[in-house]
Amino acid sequence: MSMSNPKVWLITGASSGFGRALTVAAVAAGDTVVATARRTSALADLVTDHPDQVDAVELDVTDVAAADAVVGAAIARYGRIDVLVNNAGRTQVGAVEETTDGELRDLFDVHFFGPAALTRAVLPHMRSRRSGTIVMMSSIGGQLSFAGFSAYSATKFALEGLSEALAEEVRPFGIRVLVVEPGAFRTNLFGAGAAYFSTEDPAYAETAGATRRMVETGGGSQPGDPAKAAAAIRSAIDAPNPPLRLPLGGDAVDAILEHNYRVRADVTQWQSISRATTFGDQ
Repeated sequence: MSMSNPKVWLITGASSGFGRALTVAAVAAGDTVVATARRTSALADLVTDHPDQVDAVELDVTDVAAADAVVGAAIARYGRIDVLVNNAGRTQVGAVEETTDGELRDLFDVHFFGPAALTRAVLPHMRSRRSGTIVMMSSIGGQLSFAGFSAYSATKFALEGLSEALAEEVRPFGIRVLVVEPGAFRTNLFGAGAAYFSTEDPAYAETAGATRRMVETGGGSQPGDPAKAAAAIRSAIDAPNPPLRLPLGGDAVDAILEHNYRVRADVTQWQSISRATTFGDQ
């Protein structure tokens, strides 16, 4: 995406982390960004520095009724949306037994129902233009899970399932879907002030509790650089044959490959029993 072919982006959660990094990268390339956040004051510096390229819009992605209005306003003002980035999100830590129904439903509202609503809102426009890219910011947790991240991974697994089907459905219309799976990046998702924690049960101190302590103290030490992640995402969007899934970070690549190896090993080891469940006349 170059300045000779500027794009219009709609990015949720644009005030920090990957959303902000993507906004900065898009502006540097000469693109226009409809940058949404729950508090637009966090975008004030970007608007001041780039008043003709950054349009700060208040949006809580859990308000699914607002999706059509935000998308409609962006199209009315700029004529199109080339790239939708469903990025808004947060961390939730807790064992399954520790996590309440309310916490689980709230997280699904942010990570699944919000992106689904925005995607539905933008699809008629992209279909009519027969072009567009939908970026789903998933996680390494969309491919695998571990103690303490059950709720977080459940939402990202759901998002990836929706995205895989979506990619097949919209391919005939020239629309692309990119699922991004970052590992540990230096965003604001970690730290006691940024992450959400379920009430701790001492029974899980050695399992989910270890993850809790890692998240509480791990902010600022993650190996991943959000600016480099933004560049990688742009490269995938621009590629003639982009991947459906894009892991980011060596930790993500290694963990996903190891997870896939273990899944393959289980299936292979048990396939004789698995295959023996068909009717005898098949």
